[in-house]
Amino acid sequence: MIRQAASQRALGRVFRRSATKAAATAHAQQTRSHHPDPFNPKTTKGWAAAKKEATIPTTKADEEIQHGLEFGLPGASSINDKTIPTFSRGELPHFAGINTFLKAPYVEDVREVGQYDAAVLGVPFDGGCTYRSGTRFGPQGIRRISALYTPYNYEKGIDLREQMTLCDIGDVFTIPANIEKSFDQISNAVAHVASSGTLPIILGGDHSIGFPTVRGLASVTSKNIGIIHVDRHADIQEFDLDERMHTTPYFHATNIPNVKPKNLVQIGIGGWQVPRPAVPNMIERETNIFTMEDIEQHGIEKIAEMALERAWDGTDAVYMSYDIDSIEAAFVPGTGWPEPGGLLPREALKLVGLVAAEGLCGMEVVEVSPPYDHADITSLMALRIVVDALGSMVSHGTIHNFKDVYDKPFVPI
Repeated sequence: MIRQAASQRALGRVFRRSATKAAATAHAQQTRSHHPDPFNPKTTKGWAAAKKEATIPTTKADEEIQHGLEFGLPGASSINDKTIPTFSRGELPHFAGINTFLKAPYVEDVREVGQYDAAVLGVPFDGGCTYRSGTRFGPQGIRRISALYTPYNYEKGIDLREQMTLCDIGDVFTIPANIEKSFDQISNAVAHVASSGTLPIILGGDHSIGFPTVRGLASVTSKNIGIIHVDRHADIQEFDLDERMHTTPYFHATNIPNVKPKNLVQIGIGGWQVPRPAVPNMIERETNIFTMEDIEQHGIEKIAEMALERAWDGTDAVYMSYDIDSIEAAFVPGTGWPEPGGLLPREALKLVGLVAAEGLCGMEVVEVSPPYDHADITSLMALRIVVDALGSMVSHGTIHNFKDVYDKPFVPI
C-alpha cells in the first residue's frame, strides 16, 4: 500500500509538471503570436526603413566625393579607399573640417542665398538675457556638434543632402551693448533670406530675438503668419528691466498687423518661472496656452493637432519658435532659465515633427547656452530639433510650401 501510494504521488507530480509545461508552452505560443516577427519585413518599421534606403539616390554624396578629390587632392598611395582625399573637404571624418551646420556649403555672398531651399543663419546674441548669459555662443555650439551627424535619417528614410539643398550663411552681426540695433540687424537678415525664396533656419541666441525674426518675415509678406511657440515661459510681457528682453518677444510680435494674437500658440508653459506681469497680456490677447498638464491629459498628437488648428486659422503660413528650455532640465543643462518638469526628448521631437509636417515659413531654436552645457548635450538636442523639422518637411513634401508666402520686396530698416 505504501509503495502504491508513493507511486501514485510520483505520477501526480509528473502529470502536474507536464500539464504546467504544456500550459506554459501554449501561453508562450499564444503570446508570441501577437508579436511581430523581426525577420519578416512586413511586420517591423525597422525592416521597412532598411528596405527604403536603397530607393534614396546617392548623387550628391558622389559629387561631394569627387569635389573632395579635386580640391583636397587624392589620398596617399597607401590608402586603399580611393574616395579619401589628402585634405578633408566633406562630411568625413566627422571630427575634421570647418564647422558649418551639418557641413553644408558656406555661402559667403549672401546675395546667392536664393539658390538654396533653406539657409541656416546664426544670431549670436544674449543681450536680452535676464539671468544666465552665454547664448551668444549658441550658434557655435550647435554647429560644432552638428559635425556628429550625417544627413541621412534611418527611421524616416530620408537624406537631406539628396532631397533638398541647404546652406550656411554665417552669423548676423549683432551689437552686444544695444538690443534695438541688434533687433534691426536681425530683422534685415531674416527678411533678406525669406524674400530671396529661401527658408530661414535661425540658431539663437536668447529668446528676445523672437520679435525681430518675426518682424523680418512679416515685412516681406502681405499674408498672415501664425506662430507655434514651444517654451516653459510665456515671453509676452511688454518690458522687463525696462527693455525688450527675452521675456517679451510675443507681446511685440503680436502687435504686428499680420501676426495676430489669436494665431499665437504657446506649448509647455508653466512652472515657477512665468512672471505674473505676463499673465494679463495672455488673457487680454486671448492667446492659446497649453501647459504640461494639458500635454499629459491629451497627448502630444492631440496637442499638435489643436496647435496647428489655431495657428493656421486664417493664416497663410506658420513659424515655429522652439525654446530649448521647454525640455526637461535634466536633458538640457546648457540654458539660461532651466525649468524641471518639461517635455521629454522623444515628446519634443514628436511634437516638432507633427508641427513641421504641415510646412513652415521659417523656424528658430533659441536659449542654448554652451557655457552651462555638459558634453554638448543641449546643443545636440537643438541640432536634432532643426534636422527633425527639416526631415519632416522633406518626407511630407512641404519643404517648399512657403514659396508663395513672401510676396513683398526686402526694404532694409
